[in-house]
Amino acid sequence: MSARVLIVDDSVPNLMLMEARLTAEYLDVVTASNGPDALAICARGGCDVVLLDVMMPGMDGLEVCRRLKRDPATFHIPVVMVTALDQPSDRNRALEAGADDFLAKPIDEVALLARVRSLTRLKVMLDELRSRAADSANLGIPDPVVAAMREETDGAGILLVEDRPATVNAIRMALGTQYEIDVESDPQEALFKGAEGAYDLFVVSLGLHGHDGLRLCSQFRSLDRTRQIPILILAEPEDRVRILRGLDLGINDYLLRPIDRSELTARVRTQVRRKRYTDRLRDNVKATIEMAVVDKLTGLSNRRYFDTSLATLVEQAARKGRALSLMILDIDHFKRVNDTYGHEAGDEILRAFAARVRCIVRSSDVLCRLGGEEFALLMPDTGLDVAARVAERVRGVIERKPFTFSPNRPAIPVTSSIGLAERGGVSTAEPLLRLADMALYEAKGAGRNRVFTRAA
Repeated sequence: MSARVLIVDDSVPNLMLMEARLTAEYLDVVTASNGPDALAICARGGCDVVLLDVMMPGMDGLEVCRRLKRDPATFHIPVVMVTALDQPSDRNRALEAGADDFLAKPIDEVALLARVRSLTRLKVMLDELRSRAADSANLGIPDPVVAAMREETDGAGILLVEDRPATVNAIRMALGTQYEIDVESDPQEALFKGAEGAYDLFVVSLGLHGHDGLRLCSQFRSLDRTRQIPILILAEPEDRVRILRGLDLGINDYLLRPIDRSELTARVRTQVRRKRYTDRLRDNVKATIEMAVVDKLTGLSNRRYFDTSLATLVEQAARKGRALSLMILDIDHFKRVNDTYGHEAGDEILRAFAARVRCIVRSSDVLCRLGGEEFALLMPDTGLDVAARVAERVRGVIERKPFTFSPNRPAIPVTSSIGLAERGGVSTAEPLLRLADMALYEAKGAGRNRVFTRAA
């Protein structure tokens, strides 16, 4: 996967060396020699990963990182801090500033490329989520990116897979007051627990006695329930090859032993924040999709969903030679209800009408509100005779019990007219819909509160 990498360094030789390394790996490289230029490039969407030198005159790398992580437009861009300083306090300053990782000079080329590829995969996923979430603004949903940036990390669930009591105790001491930590020493049990639980982070030791921690990481990545949960591995300094292999497998971060408490806290917070950020974006995308296909008043599928489902189900039924019936329901004299009792009562009737019908139909049926007081029901694998009995049952349930909303308001009698059609030899949606409409008009013309059928 190719990516555009922004290198920010005030040293021209360093820029040229890094550019040559990354270009040789077919990466697209952009360079900047100072903080303001780097911020401008990022604001234009000109990069996928930032390699940011800490020590620069004027605006240093830490300030650049802070500004990137404060801006909703650039918050999601992965930042790797690069510096000759390699003390734990230096790493912690970088992580506290919001950096996604830290690389010490001289840079290990293999580690650099592995990290760039790993963060590029993350950036591609975030770009897709952000693009979809941005569409929600047209539907009146508050900016999801800003809301996602406000996500806190307190109370996050962490599954620690470790069999060293000393390490378990150290991690509990460092994180226990802020996070809910579950510990599991057996990888197989950890896999089950991870799939069944609601975790924000997996922390996996590569030094499990008699087990391969990377195998567990790969299994986490292969399951739908755990694929999106970030993984932080605990490794020894000599585990370099396995760490790089883990990055290729999709782990998100690593921590070397002996574990520095401040670095552990910072890395965990970074991963949990990113997880909750992406979760919020995914939830927003889901809500946007639902808004596009769900009728807000009744909670049923809307006309857009009906049109798509009708075409799909007719095509499938024709191809497989199966029955398909379409029912169209109309609330009789609904305008009179609105004029007599008010639009608020009309809305209540629409909601209650939808709820009554939903209680009767099967889960495999598709119930939609077409608009106004008109509804539709698609019944796969259902012939006209069975569909007619269902329609008569629906009509009777609506008629028998007036709609009551409060003790202080009169009950409102409601009836419905129903048109019903079976696919027969029809292989496209339009003729079936036309037949059901004709049956509905006949039901209305015959006095309403009745069921009429049509067969193709």
